[in-house]
Amino acid sequence: MHIPNGFIPLWQCAIYFVILIVALYFSQKWARKNLDEKSVPLMAVLAAGIFAIMSMNIPIAFGTSGHMVGGALVALVFCAPEAAVIIFTLVLLVQALFFGDGGITTIGANVLNMGIIGGFVGLFTFKALRKSIGKIAAIGVASWLSIFLASEAVAVEMWLAGTFPLVPGLEMMGLYHALIGIIEAVLTVVVIMGLESVRPDLLAWNRKKNVEETKSESMEAAAK
Repeated sequence: MHIPNGFIPLWQCAIYFVILIVALYFSQKWARKNLDEKSVPLMAVLAAGIFAIMSMNIPIAFGTSGHMVGGALVALVFCAPEAAVIIFTLVLLVQALFFGDGGITTIGANVLNMGIIGGFVGLFTFKALRKSIGKIAAIGVASWLSIFLASEAVAVEMWLAGTFPLVPGLEMMGLYHALIGIIEAVLTVVVIMGLESVRPDLLAWNRKKNVEETKSESMEAAAK
């Protein structure tokens, strides 16, 4: 899914960089408000894991690749797509600078696809489906959809850049990542439910729930 240098015209790269700068602005505001001594080490662990899973590439026609991403996983753990923006910016920067995976000129597009689209689609799909189909199924669907739509966004961007045709690109990227997405969905469910059972305090939705319960109890005590 990484787009290499030279696959997108520089003027289009500049547009994606602007999107990245705006996303990082809001993400750093979120980080200052929400990251604490528990969140920072967890973010580092997730970044290392994402670096590892994204290194397992499957070559795809027209010069890109297929792999697991983890955007939904990060957004769900922190209950914030801003966390995915921060992690993927750092991971993709390291991969581009030291491992030749992706490119510096295309880092804006790559973060848009894997961090922004992956994170937002994953989190808000989960929120939309959680009550109707249950937590585990919602996590699976959200993670699968996040990687599938991110891959299709890559195909559209490469078409806009004139790198390869739209329909074959959508078909190739969609097919590969529809299958990869099944593995990602299982992995995301396993990781999140594992945290839920072992360290529920690390999941942001549990911390928010505890805060809300504490506030409710305080209000009830004050009323009495």
